[in-house]
Formats: sequence, C-alpha cells, structure tokens
Amino acid sequence: MEPKTILWPTDLSKSSIASAKHVMSLSEKYGASVVMLYVAVDLCDFFPAYGNYPSPNVLKDFQEWELQHAREEMEKVCARDLKACPNLEIEVVQGDPVEKILEMVKQKNADMIVVAGRNKETGAVKGTYLAEAMGEIIHLAPVPVMVVNPDNPPA
Repeated sequence: MEPKTILWPTDLSKSSIASAKHVMSLSEKYGASVVMLYVAVDLCDFFPAYGNYPSPNVLKDFQEWELQHAREEMEKVCARDLKACPNLEIEVVQGDPVEKILEMVKQKNADMIVVAGRNKETGAVKGTYLAEAMGEIIHLAPVPVMVVNPDNPPA
C-alpha cells in the first residue's frame, strides 16, 4: 500500500509529537501529503451539570485560546520535525475526537491514519482523548491505522 494522504491526529502529547519522525518517513518514502489534526473537546458539553459556573463566556474564551494555542504548537512541530513533507496541512477542529477524525478521513480523502502507541518516558498514552479514542478509531476507520512506537526510529 502506498498512501497518498496521511492523516496524523495529535493531542500534542510527548508521545504523539515523537511519532512525527514516522509520519515524515512515510511521507518521504511515498511522496504522501500529511494532514496534521488536532481535535479540541467541546468543554461546554461537560458543564451543564454545574449550572452557570464557569460561565459559558469563560469556557468559550478558553476554547478559543486552546484552538489558537494548538495551531501555534502544531506550526512549531511542522517547522521543526516535518520539513521534508511535500504537502502539509494543519487542521484544528472542535468536537468528539472519534467523529472528527473519521470525518477528516473522508473530507481529506486520507488513505492512512498514523497514531502514536506508547513512549518510554510517558508510558502508554493514557488519559488523553486520543488514547481513549484510539481503540474506536482502529475499529471504525475505513482506512489502515498505523500505530507507531515513538521510541523506535522508522524502518
């Protein structure tokens, strides 16, 4: 299989960012474009039980900051770790991670998803939305999902 478009969902964790070398290796080998995706969870979905605290405006401001901060961090990663990718696109969206990742596969016509597995420094990628979504993504994705060990160099 020679991928033309690789979807690389990231939560910007150390493990996820360490998998950049695998993404770049695949991109170089096959001349594939890369779509780097960050999905911000919609915090407003979690707070109705608390009444009006924090206020919807505070949450909205925080979420806007998160989206902007994520984009800035992704741009740094791209400049530092993905210079050799022939075509690179950054996408920052908000919503359910599984839904948004699967939607992005269709929207960008991706034919492979690359996600980080574990990392010596941080252990299994536990507790992050991407780790929790990984099992569902593997089972529901209409394309191959490559789970890479960020500690090992690409073959």
